Amino acid sequence: MSCSYADGLSPYENKGQLGLEEKFDSAETLRIKCDLLADWIDGARHVVVHTGAGISTAAGIPDFRGPKGVWTLEEKGLKPEMNISFDEAKPTKTHMALKKLIDCNKVKFIVSQNIDGLHLRSGVQRQKLAELHGNMFTEQCDKCGRQFIRNLATKSVGKKCLGTVCRSEQIGGRPCRGRMHDTILDWEHNLPDNDLALSDLHASVADLSICLGTTLQIIPSGNLPLYTKKYGGRLVICNLQPTKHDKKADLVINGMVDDIIVMVMKKLGLELPEYDSKLDPTRNTDMTSNQMDWTIPTARVKEMKILYKKVCKPTQRKRKTFMYEREKEEFPKKLSKEKIPVTDDRMLKTENIDHILDGKSVMGNTEIIEMDKVKQEDVDTELQVKQEIFEKTSQNSVILADDGTFASDRKFSYKGKSDDNVAFNSPSVSDNNPSSCSNNKASVI
Repeated sequence: MSCSYADGLSPYENKGQLGLEEKFDSAETLRIKCDLLADWIDGARHVVVHTGAGISTAAGIPDFRGPKGVWTLEEKGLKPEMNISFDEAKPTKTHMALKKLIDCNKVKFIVSQNIDGLHLRSGVQRQKLAELHGNMFTEQCDKCGRQFIRNLATKSVGKKCLGTVCRSEQIGGRPCRGRMHDTILDWEHNLPDNDLALSDLHASVADLSICLGTTLQIIPSGNLPLYTKKYGGRLVICNLQPTKHDKKADLVINGMVDDIIVMVMKKLGLELPEYDSKLDPTRNTDMTSNQMDWTIPTARVKEMKILYKKVCKPTQRKRKTFMYEREKEEFPKKLSKEKIPVTDDRMLKTENIDHILDGKSVMGNTEIIEMDKVKQEDVDTELQVKQEIFEKTSQNSVILADDGTFASDRKFSYKGKSDDNVAFNSPSVSDNNPSSCSNNKASVI
């Protein structure tokens, strides 16, 4: 039964927001939005579809966070009434429509969080599909990493050993003597590398990402559609419940996924195909081991990396948001000390000249004052402009530093080894100095 998947996972408390209220667009609003979506699909060059549990509810498989979802009812101590085995479930209209859109080159790639295997059973090719959380109808060798299609859904979850040997020898490879395991991820498992890499690359290259039947709460899969927005593409979300990315989407459609996809296919002038068990690789016992190979071709990942480098260029932001993007102040790496004698023993009160020097402190003293050696050209420029003021005020006055503090009080601390990890601690300034300001700390993490 499909609920056995949820029961087989390890305990996990934070399952996200459950049982959110569902919203339905009016019939006219739904039609207008679907027509717009169809126009965007028709005009796009690279469409990626992100699918969740909501596209499989029409097949009798319950979702997880809906009002009647598995985890929503679990909190109440209940089980879903709608519960069908994975072997008995059949691809829905949405699954078959996506297969047709891929065949017509309208959709380039599907990123799925579902483990029910209905995309595979609809006839979608492996290089067009990423299964981020696994597939009940596939198994993987723990030695060579190859995946093969199963005729029946696995009974275990969590990458457990199935007790069968690897079939790589049957497709012309060397016998690796590995054992086959299910591909279903548990909560703490890492996502499959090639599936995640292709999802990442396709989502970045896409100029249109469409989310179907997912609340986008599980990461990183839930954040992949935002890569399309990052590089200037459009984001469309089709779901009954609100998602965390609704405000970032260009279009949000609240309706049944099957109803949406039927309208879109009609607008595109494409016929919606029916499910044919003869084209289902899990039902075709005459297929060879080579045809049952479900491993992502490594060459496909390399091709997408090349396309990514050609297409994706980071967008220029008008405002430099991050600290490391801003122009860094230049501080002297080595500070040498220089003694400057002051012959006059008079001390000027800074409050008398603060309004003239814009907060610069001017002090006089008979003692020898130690100063940091700063850029002399900067000091000369300022002295030329304010020379007359200095002469009227005190002929023996000395500007100690640009920030109005003694050079001996200035401290610089650099944390980290690279320029991006710099922390500047400003010096402590006495409260008696009216031109001083409170401590500032600017850090980049």
